[in-house]
Amino acid sequence: MSRNRTIGLFLLVTLLFGSGFPAVKTGLSFIPPLLFAASRSYLAAVLLLIYVGATTAYWYPRSRGDVTAVLAGGLFLVGGTGLGFVAQQFITAGVAAIIFSLAPIITAVLAWPLLPAERLAGRDYAGVLVGFVGIAVVIRPDPAGLLDPELVGKLLFFGALVVVELGAVLIRRSQPSMPIPALTGWAMLLGGTVHVVLAMAVGESIASIQPTPLALAMVVYLSVFIGVFGLVTYLVLMGEVGPLKANLTTYLTPIVALAIGWVLLGERIQPLTLVGFGIIVAGFALLESREISAELVKYRTLYR
Repeated sequence: MSRNRTIGLFLLVTLLFGSGFPAVKTGLSFIPPLLFAASRSYLAAVLLLIYVGATTAYWYPRSRGDVTAVLAGGLFLVGGTGLGFVAQQFITAGVAAIIFSLAPIITAVLAWPLLPAERLAGRDYAGVLVGFVGIAVVIRPDPAGLLDPELVGKLLFFGALVVVELGAVLIRRSQPSMPIPALTGWAMLLGGTVHVVLAMAVGESIASIQPTPLALAMVVYLSVFIGVFGLVTYLVLMGEVGPLKANLTTYLTPIVALAIGWVLLGERIQPLTLVGFGIIVAGFALLESREISAELVKYRTLYR
């Protein structure tokens, strides 16, 4: 792959994923959160399953690992996003994106007991500790204001992130054989059903949906451009440059989300939240320091 195409994919993934948080925030003005998440999941599932059904014979779970991966993906990876939609009622798109930037560190912690080949060691512990210091600065829990809506939203979004990353780790532990688009399609279908069940449990009503053109546009955008096209683009990028470099998009998406939230939604960000984001990035750098050093050595060798 050419250098220009790699840069193009990197920027495209960053823009798509970064715009997802403001898109959710916009859609929440018209659709209750869990029904919004369900609509996005079902539409993405239909598109993915039509695609894999037309392009491959291996479009449905065949092995125990496939079934386990679909369950993990549907119940946790996709199902957990519904909690994130609920949380974004109370926090800005930029804050949600910054909390999401802790994802690689949470993945490392969850993988430690579940994936024997990915144990933490040495400076990894320091990276995890620094990352959680950063998220504490972003959330800033105050015992005197535990019912503050913004604090509740931050804590709920953090909890949703843990659930989502648990799903990702369990999928890897399952070692599925089916193609990723097929796995994602079935997980979206199951996850959408989880969202509907939760929506019924908390009393969300279809009658409260305002089917405006903007609301429909946000559902389509989140389903097609992020849930399908964005995912495929990210997987292509990861296959070309590896997970370390692909994960760097996680730390650029908040910048996109902050910019869109400021320009289009009138959102503001507190300086201390940006400080917390910087600490999270430092934690990631510590956690991945060996891989980063190896990449730097490779590039120095390449350009001597």
